[in-house]
Amino acid sequence: MSGLHVDALRAEKINGGVTYEAGPRDAVWERAEVALVDQDLPSDGSGRFAIVVSPVPAESWRVDALLRRVRDRGYVGFAAPGAARLDAGSRRLAERIGLLVLGVERPFELAEVTWRIAEARDALALDLIRRLATAFRYPASDLRDLLGHIASSAGYGVALLDADGVYEQAGGDLGSAAAMIDWSVGIDILEHEGMSVASTRVDRASRPGLRLAFFASGVGQAQRMALAVAAQVTMPAVAARILIDEIAAVSDASASSELLRDFLDAGEQDADIGRRMTERGWRTTGFHLGFRMVGRTRLDPRELLRAVTAGLGEFEVEAHATTMGRGVVGWMRFVERPDPAELDRQVRRLRELHLQVRRTFNIATGVGTLQAGGAGLSATIDDAVGAARIAVERSLSDWFVRIDAFGLEQLLLARTESDTFVPAAEALLAPLRAEGGGLIETLAVYLDNESGIAATAQQLGIHRNTVAQRVRRIEELLGVDLRDASARLALHLASRAMLR
Repeated sequence: MSGLHVDALRAEKINGGVTYEAGPRDAVWERAEVALVDQDLPSDGSGRFAIVVSPVPAESWRVDALLRRVRDRGYVGFAAPGAARLDAGSRRLAERIGLLVLGVERPFELAEVTWRIAEARDALALDLIRRLATAFRYPASDLRDLLGHIASSAGYGVALLDADGVYEQAGGDLGSAAAMIDWSVGIDILEHEGMSVASTRVDRASRPGLRLAFFASGVGQAQRMALAVAAQVTMPAVAARILIDEIAAVSDASASSELLRDFLDAGEQDADIGRRMTERGWRTTGFHLGFRMVGRTRLDPRELLRAVTAGLGEFEVEAHATTMGRGVVGWMRFVERPDPAELDRQVRRLRELHLQVRRTFNIATGVGTLQAGGAGLSATIDDAVGAARIAVERSLSDWFVRIDAFGLEQLLLARTESDTFVPAAEALLAPLRAEGGGLIETLAVYLDNESGIAATAQQLGIHRNTVAQRVRRIEELLGVDLRDASARLALHLASRAMLR
């Protein structure tokens, strides 16, 4: 929308306290006229907006006469203090004659912002820069805090974006306009479904592919240009904040990783280690479930830690993580021993986090056993590390292994000598191989999912009835009952050994 309009006025942080009261919201004008009373307005108001300093009359008939006089002179809109008192009849009249009516607390302030938008476009940018300067002096605690203060000072929304979309935002929701930004240019200005966005690249060598955007709904071209200036002026401050946060994160990750190594080596009986654990908020009382995420290919453990920590923040239980070697190690803490159903639910949350992180990082995840106390924390982390070693080779389980779920057979398989075990496995499963149709893979996935038909069907991408038919055929060909624990163990080992 070109020209001035009510949404452009309301988008300004300082606008005289303007409010919409009646008439066509889509009215557009090029300039405003200011007068003490309506009789002082220029007689030719064609395409203009009238701002009257005196309050509107209290009597309805006088209000109606005022509105008609303003419209008869050609004005498209009218603002005055007390316009909120218009009764239903006056509002209907404004709608009928096509006159936009706004209420305003400070008429001269409204006149100033109208003039800035229409006549002095550089003043918009200068005023915005002045407000942002106060935000830059604010001692922000982190990036989120800084963006929040920038949005508050500017009166517009602000967002930081990366390749996955909005990374952080404050002062509003960028919404679907984020997908319309042109990343190939240094500065991009756009309007999408009423949302105006001005964005610029963020110069950070350690975090390439970031973009800073200012956004607002219903603003005009002059304001969009001011948003572009704001984005360029603000970008260095945001880049500096990112660098500060990165240095702090590296220092914190190094300290937490060192503390965990000391704990695993010496245990909590060391008084200094116990004190450091307490200061970090790592409590060893209660019950713990450890997990380990390790890179199957080269990755930056600190970037992985950032993604994992963000995911753990959505968990409803206490959870911690830090870097270890070429990956991340972490644990969940429960005050009371969780029942099996609750424990399974939390493991599913870990699996969901694993799948989410795998979209960006090529990882394998191992989950340990539930353990109690300080010694138990060390034990469950050790279990998780062992499970992760197995998970690196476990494509059929999406590189996710839980020791409790796979049990002893996983550990046995990890230690089975291929030159003795594989020939026996081949002989055992020969009828399935001869039959074909993916029976060996179905058997492995079926047992991986603890004989769950639905879970097997989902992982294989086939119908549940097809899984049930294949399971019955496997039992017929091998002459076994898959409800028998010993048979399941042997076949689980054999099928996974054949598919490694």
